[in-house]
Order: sequence, then C-alpha cells, then structure tokens
Amino acid sequence: MTSKFLTLSILASSALISTPTFAEEITLDPIVVGADFREKKLSETTTSVAVVGEELLYDKSSQTFVETIAQVPNVNFSSGGSKPRHIQIRGIGERSQFSTPINPSVGIMMDGIDFSQSVLGVTMFDIKQIEVLKGPQGTTFGANGLAGVVNITSNEPTEELEGHLEATVGNYNTKAYGAALSGALIKDVLEARASVYKNTSDGYMKNVFLNREDTQNIDELTAKLALRWYAADNHTVDFNFVHVNVDNGYDGFTFDNSRNTTSDEPGRDTQKTNAFALKSTYQLTPAMHLVSTLSHSQSDLTYSYDEDWSYVGAFDESLFPYSSFDEYARDRKQTDVDVRLISDVDGRIFSSTTDWTVGAYYRDYQESLVRNYTYLDAPFNSEYATINKAIYGQLDTALNDKLTLVTGLRVEAWDAEYDDSYAVSIDTDEVLVGGKVGLNYEAAQNRLYYAYISKGYKPGGVNADNTLSPEAKEYKTENLWNLEVGMNSNHFNNTLINRLNLFYGKRQDQQVKSSVVTPRADGSTSFVDYLANAAEGTYYGLESQLDWYPNENLHLYTSLGLLKAKFDEYVDPNPSAIDVNGRAPAQSPEYQYNIGFDVTFWDGFIFKANVEGKDAFYFSNRHNEKSEAYTLVNSSLEYTNGSWSAVVWVRNIADTEYYTRGFGTFGNNPGNGYETELYTQLGTPRTAGLTVSYDF
Repeated sequence: MTSKFLTLSILASSALISTPTFAEEITLDPIVVGADFREKKLSETTTSVAVVGEELLYDKSSQTFVETIAQVPNVNFSSGGSKPRHIQIRGIGERSQFSTPINPSVGIMMDGIDFSQSVLGVTMFDIKQIEVLKGPQGTTFGANGLAGVVNITSNEPTEELEGHLEATVGNYNTKAYGAALSGALIKDVLEARASVYKNTSDGYMKNVFLNREDTQNIDELTAKLALRWYAADNHTVDFNFVHVNVDNGYDGFTFDNSRNTTSDEPGRDTQKTNAFALKSTYQLTPAMHLVSTLSHSQSDLTYSYDEDWSYVGAFDESLFPYSSFDEYARDRKQTDVDVRLISDVDGRIFSSTTDWTVGAYYRDYQESLVRNYTYLDAPFNSEYATINKAIYGQLDTALNDKLTLVTGLRVEAWDAEYDDSYAVSIDTDEVLVGGKVGLNYEAAQNRLYYAYISKGYKPGGVNADNTLSPEAKEYKTENLWNLEVGMNSNHFNNTLINRLNLFYGKRQDQQVKSSVVTPRADGSTSFVDYLANAAEGTYYGLESQLDWYPNENLHLYTSLGLLKAKFDEYVDPNPSAIDVNGRAPAQSPEYQYNIGFDVTFWDGFIFKANVEGKDAFYFSNRHNEKSEAYTLVNSSLEYTNGSWSAVVWVRNIADTEYYTRGFGTFGNNPGNGYETELYTQLGTPRTAGLTVSYDF
C-alpha cells in the first residue's frame, strides 16, 4: 500500500510540473513562520514545517483544534474524552492520561503560552495561522519538543479600527457566536485586540437510559486580549491574556461500539484556564536585540467517566454486574521565563558571516491530582513538580553566497519531585542535551536544499501506582536522533510551490505506555497503566506538500505523509505482554493524505472540497487491535458580498465511521460473560452548518 501511494504521489507531482504555466506571476510565499529564533518566509525555512493559514481556518472556528491539524502529513491523534486532545507526530506522542503525570512529546504553544498539558483549551476562533514543526526541536524548545512543536498564532492588534462578527448554526444542535475588535487605544503608542467565542453542541452520542442527547456535549468559552505597546522607537512590549472555560460531557463508550450509551453516571471533561504572556523586544544596539518573555498559566481540569458503561439493574445479578465511577481532578500551574539575545546584520561575527542567538530559559511546573474512584478506600492524592533551567545557542554561518552551516546546542537541567498518598516519594535530577547541525544550499532563487541532524529528548518520570514493583515505578529519559533532507522550490512564475522532505529517526530508551489488566471478583477489570523504557525504535518516511495555482481563480493542493516505524527491540516489564518486536508502535499509520481544491466563480463565490485519508494503525502496544483505514470528504460553499460572507459547510459528507480511540483484550459486558473484545470511540460523524460573518 505504501509503494502504491508513493507512486501516485510522484506521478501527480510530475503531472503538475509538466503543466503549461500561468502567465501572470503570483506573490511568492506570503506566509511567515515565527516558531524559530528568527521569523522567516515559509520557502526559506529549513526544517519540516507545515502551515495551516487563515484561508484554511476561515470556516473552522467550531471544529476541534486537534482534528484540524490532523490534516497535516504524519500528524495523528487519539481521543478518549469529549474531543481529541492527544497528538502524535510521526508516531510519537501520548494517547491518554490517568494517574501518572506525563511529560509531553509534542509541545503546544499559543501566543507564547505553553498549552502542551492543556490542549482541550485550544480553540480555533480568531486564529491567524498554525505552524506544525515535525521532528525533535531540541535547540528551540527542549524537553517538550521530542516529536515536534505546534505553534498557534492569534490575529494581532492593528492600528486601524477593525472587527469581525461571526455566528454558526449546525446539526447536533451546534451553535457558536464570536466577536473580535481591534484598533489603536493611543495612536502610535498602544494597540489592542479583544475576542470572545462561545461554542456549544449536544455532541454525537445519545444516552438511551437517561433519554438525553447531550451527555457528550461541547460547551466552551474562550476570551482573549492582546495589547501592543510601542514603549519607544527601539522597544515594543506585547501582552496576551487567555481565559478558557470548557465544560464538556464525557459519555463515549458502549458495549456494541455504537452511538447509543446506557450510562447512569455520565462523566465530565472540563478545563478552566487563565494565562498570560508578556514579551519585550528591545533593540539594544544596531548589532543586536533582546527578546524577553514571561508567561504564566493556571488550569483546573476534571476528567471523569462511568466505568461500567451501564446502569444499576441493567443485568441480572447472576451475571455479576458491577457499578463504578472514576474521576481525576488536576490543578496545574506553570511559569516560564525565556531571555535571548539575537544578532542583527551589524552584529554578525566571524568576518560578518555568522548570525547568532544565545539564551537562557527557566520553567516552574506544578501539578496536583485528586482521584476519586469507587474501588479506593479514600481519594488518591499526588503532587508532581518540575524545575527546568536551560542555556542554548545557535549559529547560522554563511560559508559562501549559497551555502549556510547551522549549529545549535541546548543544555537543560531537569529536576523533578513526586509525592503521593501511598507514601511514595521520588526525586530525579539530570542534565539533558539537545541540538542540531545542518547545511542549507540555495541552488537558485526558487530552489533551496537542506540537510540536518538533530537530537531531542523527553525526560523520564514516575508511574503512580503502588501495585507496581519498585523498579517499575520510574522510567528513564528517551533520546531521539533525527536526520532530515529536504527541498523547497517553486516553478512557473511561482504558480507551483513544493515542499518535500525525507526523514530517518532512531529512538533510544524509547518510552512505551502499556498496562496490566487484572479481573476483579465482581467481574470488573483493574487497569494499571505505566510507562517503561521498553524499546529501541526506528522510523523513516516522506512528507510532501504541493500548491498549484493554474490561474487566478483556481488553487489545487496535495499533501502526503508516508511513515514506516517499528520497534527494533522491545522488552516489556509486564511478563504477560505480547511480543511486538518488529511491529509498528501505536498511532503510526503508514500513510496520510489530503487532496483538495478551491475555486472562485461568478461574483464572490468560492467552492472548496478536500479528501483526507489515513491508513490503519494499532490502538495500543499492549494488544494487536487496529483501527481501520478511512477516507473523509469535506466541502464548503462561500459567498462574499462586501463586508458580509456566508459559508455552507459539510464535513465527513459520506458519514464514514472511523475510530479515535480503541481498547482491546478486556471484557466489560456482563451480558456476554465479560468476553474479551474490542471497544472503540467513534470519530466525528457527518456535520453540516452555516457560518455567517461580518467584517468592518
């Protein structure tokens, strides 16, 4: 199957390149990527990065953040909550969280605030663009960037007064309203932008026992404020504040894998976050500028569910039914400080050949957990705290007019403390090192080649369960070495734009999540999930993105991700675990693609359509159950008249069934004698709606 899609991709690329050109030149690469030390045009970036811009985000305010970026090559996700929140890049990333504190594999940054642990609070309204950096980001982001980093940028304050009003209605009782206002508070001194967005839906499940259609509901409120203060000619200060209040239901699993649940105690999936980022950009001299960032966030999260998926009295007592409820309430606080000096043209060193960046970073993270569970005699409590201190630097050295050498290094001190109500106390202290070395070659104005090797790391941690053996309570840091070779090019007066990269990665002391499943006397099942350094792993693949503008009214695009990942060596500390040596890790589909177009016709009409597909993948490393390959078709019709626009959209037109989470090799149904079977959570069905907006 992989070779088939690779062949199709090459044939499609060849067909596009051989097409007659469109005479009128379009503007090349208006997209600017800001996740690195220096802002660059997309065509100038020498890393694997995909950008989801405003034109693709315009009608997606009510869509989930995770499902939006899952259209990017080699980006996957898993759910297990009210909506997806766990992201995997090239098969690396978390799939769930229960009692054990986790250190993220994929970093999530929104307007300078770290949302890596609070993805549920990222919403899509008033977003300018999303940058997805794939592969280890050891120099720029350190501990949170093993698999990659997603950088989200909201629309910025403006000098001129402008605003945006938006309303959406759709099936499943979807209703959403948003407003954004921007302009100068003090001319040439202080600019501001404020936005608020409310999104509600009944969700896609029906509880037939409670006769309710909203036990898996969506109810989210996001408010943002951005201020830009021109303190002096050489000094700019940016302030961003975010308030998030998510109060979703969670009622996602059924015995027959349908959308009809029978829970008598549906759970909740909630998040309340208040966060801010303060950024100062100060031109110290003509040779260098100082960028200082302070951010702080506080989040309260609750994740709970009806473990038996049924109601008391649903089964005869002779079948040994049980009833239980599980709740995880977390309080998270995080403070980040980052100070960096960045050279300008006059500050280049080594005979004016080298741009440089040096910086220091500090992070204080604290997490408190209270677990209330039917099978516990008393609530379980734990405290987890980490302190990160890092220094880093990067040199970009022009070896000649076309060839640039890039070298980066980050040294990070990681200190973690864990304590819980089972009298477990574990402290870890280690030094972590990441970085990269690469070459960029500008063969021509429209063609750039790059190759680099990078190293990332993910700190070790603690497994929070007293039934585990002492040696299984801790796991070590994982290291990832990654080789990337790529090309950025444009052809035919910039009407065809191409980004292509090949990658190879080697995972050392690979952190693998597994679990021990133990039946109880009452028929229920005890799960103990844990992380272990169970494996050495390898992955390699290809990522391709093509944009073609054959004329001023038509845009065609394709993106393709191919991934081959496997466990080279796998030793699970659980003696009952299956042998997965040589197998692909969980959440690692061999291919993903997104093919689409948008066409402008008549006066003010734009029709958009795309097809996105994904190969099958394993749900877990503990069993052999897999998702099925699937294809989704989406389309929209937009009409704009002056300041007004209306979009009719349909997603998953064919109402394709696909799965966003799967559990196997355990039984939960008394009706069939607790027979071992696969249980899945379904993805978003066909949704349709109308979005109307007014810009001024």
